[in-house]
Amino acid sequence: MATVPEEPRCPFCYSPIEQPRELPQRKVVEFPIGACTYCGAIYAYDATGHNMGAAFIEALLFACNEDEDLAFSLSHGTDYSDAVVGNYDIYTHTVAPSRIYHDRYVRGALIFVKLLHEFRELTSDKIREKLQYTTPIQKTKLRSEKFSRDAVRTYVAEKRLEELIALAREDTRVIQELQRMLYTPDEAERWKIVDLLGEVSSSVAETRPDLISKLINNLLQSAAYPGASAWGSLEAIGTIISKNPRLFKQFTQPLLSFLAQKNLWREVTWAIGKIATTDPQSAKHAFRALSGFLEDADPVLRGYAAWALGGIGFPDVAQKLRGLESDDHTLSLWRDGELQEVTVGQLAHEAIEKLSR
Repeated sequence: MATVPEEPRCPFCYSPIEQPRELPQRKVVEFPIGACTYCGAIYAYDATGHNMGAAFIEALLFACNEDEDLAFSLSHGTDYSDAVVGNYDIYTHTVAPSRIYHDRYVRGALIFVKLLHEFRELTSDKIREKLQYTTPIQKTKLRSEKFSRDAVRTYVAEKRLEELIALAREDTRVIQELQRMLYTPDEAERWKIVDLLGEVSSSVAETRPDLISKLINNLLQSAAYPGASAWGSLEAIGTIISKNPRLFKQFTQPLLSFLAQKNLWREVTWAIGKIATTDPQSAKHAFRALSGFLEDADPVLRGYAAWALGGIGFPDVAQKLRGLESDDHTLSLWRDGELQEVTVGQLAHEAIEKLSR
């Protein structure tokens, strides 16, 4: 029995493998990915060892170039093989001899999937191309001597965006502090923080998309906590996605799940509208729900829905919007960096104009 760490090897061809790497596009549940350079087997890294089923699905989907129909039509043993390498330590890139090694608990696992025969040939070129854009795993926290809560709050109060972004790129705690600042009863202040989180996240994501993925997950959990107020969480998620849909559009689907909670309809509708300003395709799955909101008794919800539907761009809803053009109920809409006093009719008219372009 081995008593020292071993070099990790592919369980199918026994060739040495490289450390798994981060995918450029962020997901709600995401596992670093690698591929055996000799036999092409794909492997996903599960840091806890408790999510191997999800890691297997991700490895299988990646091996199939994200083709779900292909992935879930394959038969184990006939079309693909799988295997697990346990006790994997991501930091040293070794397989430890036991779960506890040098007084440290090694929980990681590598879950392998190898497509067989023509299926591997079908996807291999595209997989190699996608692997070129992966990046090394970065788990270190960023720390700067310049950081303090007072400094962050001063930059926010004085609208010193460049300095706030520069500090956020040097210190992880800036993002955490901005998230805390969402919990304010001052509506205008909260909207300002929502915008700042979007700007800061867009910049930090250029080098550390993992930090922003974690932030979005934290915001989702905050909004989902039973009995809690969302306190700008959903609006912040919508803003972050709108700033960089290429990296974070996968988070749109869990955001849409909040449409099932009536007490959060306003928040999620505004977030969808924000996403639709830059990536209408990602927001389109909310169309049916938003169309129904045009008939809701809440004028704020009607206004938000009209604004969002104008961004999504489906002309099917034009007739409903025309019925709201005479709706003179007023509401406040945060856009272009300010709270604007508008009527439902104004927003419906704007949406119709967008749909007719």
